Amino acid sequence: MKCFNTPCGPIKQQGMTLLEVMVALLIFALTGSAILKAAGDHLSNVGQVEAVTFANYVASNLLNQLQIDATWPPKNNVKGEMPMAQRTWYWQQNVVKTNDDDLRAVTVKVGLQQDYSDSVTSVTTFVAKPTSGNR
Repeated sequence: MKCFNTPCGPIKQQGMTLLEVMVALLIFALTGSAILKAAGDHLSNVGQVEAVTFANYVASNLLNQLQIDATWPPKNNVKGEMPMAQRTWYWQQNVVKTNDDDLRAVTVKVGLQQDYSDSVTSVTTFVAKPTSGNR
């Protein structure tokens, strides 16, 4: 028997079975859902990083003002607010005496709650007593 333009012998399967297609779709679905979860977590973290960054800007601005201010010792338990990035940031300044009488540790806590119930960040610096030659 001669075969013209057709394969001789048993016919071989061409294509994929339904089970193989379903397994491939399952793999793609699991991969896609994992990628979406990772992207969602990343976007959530971006918002937190942004809040911490702006809160650090507010704290740095306040501590820089404190460094150039001639008031000694710095005032303790000062509270206030500062607008930045279309938000109102609430800050609280705490001053702690150190072992050196001419040095104070100043901590500024910054948050978004008006009642100071939580803080986004806390920044500490040391302020030295101004000398008569520097002012």
